[in-house]
Amino acid sequence: MMRLRPLILLLACLAGGTAHAAPEEAVDAASGTVRLLLSTEPPSLDSVRATDQVSFFVLSHLMDGLLQYDADNRLAPALAERWELRPDGATFWLRRGATWEDGVPVTAHDFVHAWREVLRPANAAPYASLLYPLQNARAIASGELPVESLGVRAAEDHRLEVAFGQPCAWFPALTAFMTLLPLRTDFHAAQGERHAADAGRLLANGPFRLTRWVHGAQLVLEKNPRYWNAGAIRLQRIEVPYMTTDAQAELNLFLDRRIAMANIAPDSVRQVLLQRQRLRRFADGYVHFLAFNFREGRPTQNLRLRRAIQAALDPGEIVNRVLRMPGLRPAESLFPTVLRGRERAFVDEYPLAAPARGDAIAQREFAAALAELGVTELAPLHLLTGEATTALRISEYAQARLAETLGVRLRLDRQITKQRLQQMARGEFDLALQNWGPDFDDPVTFAELLASWNPINRGQYRSAGYDRWLGVALGSNEPAQRLAAFDELQRLVRDDAPLIPVYENARLYVQHPALQGVVRAPFFGDPNLRHARIGTR
Repeated sequence: MMRLRPLILLLACLAGGTAHAAPEEAVDAASGTVRLLLSTEPPSLDSVRATDQVSFFVLSHLMDGLLQYDADNRLAPALAERWELRPDGATFWLRRGATWEDGVPVTAHDFVHAWREVLRPANAAPYASLLYPLQNARAIASGELPVESLGVRAAEDHRLEVAFGQPCAWFPALTAFMTLLPLRTDFHAAQGERHAADAGRLLANGPFRLTRWVHGAQLVLEKNPRYWNAGAIRLQRIEVPYMTTDAQAELNLFLDRRIAMANIAPDSVRQVLLQRQRLRRFADGYVHFLAFNFREGRPTQNLRLRRAIQAALDPGEIVNRVLRMPGLRPAESLFPTVLRGRERAFVDEYPLAAPARGDAIAQREFAAALAELGVTELAPLHLLTGEATTALRISEYAQARLAETLGVRLRLDRQITKQRLQQMARGEFDLALQNWGPDFDDPVTFAELLASWNPINRGQYRSAGYDRWLGVALGSNEPAQRLAAFDELQRLVRDDAPLIPVYENARLYVQHPALQGVVRAPFFGDPNLRHARIGTR
């Protein structure tokens, strides 16, 4: 599913209060306070409408869903003490004693209300499709059926029954995602369109509650004393008094000991090392790739041309010689290493051989492509790319390599994210640099990208074989069968080359030594401070 990328959460622990207040330390052991920085304020803390990682970071500390990810990034109980998954549905037994921050019990009715709101057509929830496996969900989203017909009901106050319209083996993982968080009917209705717009308009049921929100300037989260697992929460307060996209300013705040964490831009690595700071790495699961346009009249419809470009471009060379950023790894599969198979990473359990590469192979495929296209020379290809330095470097590398190896000219078109997405939706490209990250821990979050029916498939790739294997993965509850289907999908992507995986991303960051227990989380509100503490070891 789409999220705003790159991950814009720039962590830091900073002084609370107004801009003219005296600076405070990044961490304060006496008060249990950690100070962080965001690149922007949360665009929306309404779980029905939220789509981005800044909002997800805040929501993941204010709210519990049915399940959550633990300190090892594995699914674990949250509001649901236990659950049962069946081919036709699922049952979740909610823990008794879990309450909202005002002391009112959390019940199954709160989930029924929230999921109906996600599918209510008037809300236009961006992630409504996550609930499509539920009975009648698609028809509700299109306005054909009332929300009351959704396949979810509160059998009892603490038992939630879910009915599937199609198998959904990954549904437990979905319940940790922000779109499926509960909403209490009375409070939600009372707030109307202003729900979650200010500190007093959002009702928390998680480890922290939002006590202050100065728009564009400051957020304060304080420990929720009514949280069902309050005894396990060590921090008392998370403050976010600064918001900026300036990477150097972020680093300076960290070096000035005003913030406890900071993401590090590639150009700042040397400065960090000279300051004798420990540089940390976090694989966030984003795969960056080069996608082709399959629309009528585009030469990139031709398989031999795609294979020629695939053979000419080497992800290892891009990572090691072009980008030269610590932590990045060349990508061969559509699926990143953070996605699990049965016991280990999916790509380790189902290793994928690299496609054939090299100048001779590229030139042979290109000659065949020209013959099939009925031309002796190819017109310049339109490469749509982004503004980031990494995107420019990859684009310039591809431009030089294809010119040198194949005599193919690339016309680079750099656009801001919004404009780039609009051009892709209109099909105004031959090749486009894209990236995608996981919303939950199941390969389907990547596999659906190339489904013929998916609007995110902006290159309009159509493959009966791909749709067939995806159908197996979507329609089965048998783990071995599903994983084998994903293996077939990654092999098809390699052989048919609808896209070329380039690299798997990693984030570099620094962290205050006294801040411990922070979990970097590819699936759950990164960074996760639920397990964090302030200590000396």
